[in-house]
Amino acid sequence: MNDTQNIPKMMTEMGLRAKTAAKALALASTDAKNHALRTAAAQMRARAKDIIKANADDIEFAKNKGLSDAMIDRLVLNKDRIKAIAKSLEDIAALKDPVGNVIAEWDRPNGLNIARVRVPLGVIGVIYESRPNVTADAGALCLKAGNAVILRGGSESLNSSRAIHDCLVSGLTDAGLPEAAIQLVPTRDRAAVGEMLTMAGVIDIIVPRGGRSLVERVQNESRVPVFAHLEGICHVYIDGSADPSKAKDIAVNAKMRRTGICGAAETLLIDRKAEAIAIFAVGALLDAGCEVRGDTDMQMLDDRIKPAVDEDWNTEYLDAIISARFVDGVEDAIAHIAEHSSGHTESIIAEDAGAAAKFLNEVDSAIVMHNASTQFADGGEFGMGAEIGIATGRIHARGPVGLEQLTSFKYQVRGDGQTRP
Repeated sequence: MNDTQNIPKMMTEMGLRAKTAAKALALASTDAKNHALRTAAAQMRARAKDIIKANADDIEFAKNKGLSDAMIDRLVLNKDRIKAIAKSLEDIAALKDPVGNVIAEWDRPNGLNIARVRVPLGVIGVIYESRPNVTADAGALCLKAGNAVILRGGSESLNSSRAIHDCLVSGLTDAGLPEAAIQLVPTRDRAAVGEMLTMAGVIDIIVPRGGRSLVERVQNESRVPVFAHLEGICHVYIDGSADPSKAKDIAVNAKMRRTGICGAAETLLIDRKAEAIAIFAVGALLDAGCEVRGDTDMQMLDDRIKPAVDEDWNTEYLDAIISARFVDGVEDAIAHIAEHSSGHTESIIAEDAGAAAKFLNEVDSAIVMHNASTQFADGGEFGMGAEIGIATGRIHARGPVGLEQLTSFKYQVRGDGQTRP
């Protein structure tokens, strides 16, 4: 297939194949699904050179498009990252199969037995940018949860995604499962995204994973329910009771480990009582190559700090830039987060148990942390094997979207001839 084909026809055919595959997957055995995942992992390791070669073509394409270094870092695959992706597939295979799990069960006075049982969602559409590992993570999670999936990766990662998808298909074939269980849209044409958003009745859930413009488009145009977060404006708050060493290490890691991921910290809030810690932590960020944009008081700590403007408090930089300001304790930090956060992930660095409890209880984000880097906002780090994205809404799924979040449930009612009076 190529970019000049009839996109509506192509997407319709993919959708019909996915619906047929979803019916088979809903009844597939755990052993078959796990076999497919482990075989795909083995294929990824065996084909690492081919995947890296395909990735090199994508990197050249991305550089020609003028993507930032942080965005290109999200795209890069090397031996270590491929090994990590393969291990993620095996980790998902090792997880308990959610399909058929009895969530709750009870008996009624009339003798009816009622059970709430997990079932697959059906067909899932995943639209994502840059990161080719999403091809493996999303495909594997949807498969293990008994769903068919249509993957539409970013134009800059098409070759890498194709190489990874080939490994997934090899796993499906070896396990005797339908190849259409995991399909990759084979075109860079953006019209394919528009078609996916109209496929109500075929696609049951859309998961966008990318920048604000992509997610806003999906949320505004989709006729299909959406799991999404617009952006990751994540905060780290350093309380006056913080351990200086923890504060420094966590602040630097939360921002600088990987600046281009949605769990990277974008704003640093520091208790006015912790000025000495502020000098220590902010200095470490500056020394690590991070641009710090601060309020007036923050700028007095170091000549290298640039002035922040109002827009900075609402910006997801996805780069080695962080905004920083002083606050008057935990309540002021919570108020700032309530006004400026995207509801993704926030962390408090504190030794005061009361301040930590207040922060964890009152900050209304999908993930709240105590004495830990925001970069742990990841399904793999949560023990989910991987994630399909981070949901910041409040309906059905919130936080890392893993296996359980990719299922729904139905009620099974068993009787012995009862009729309702």
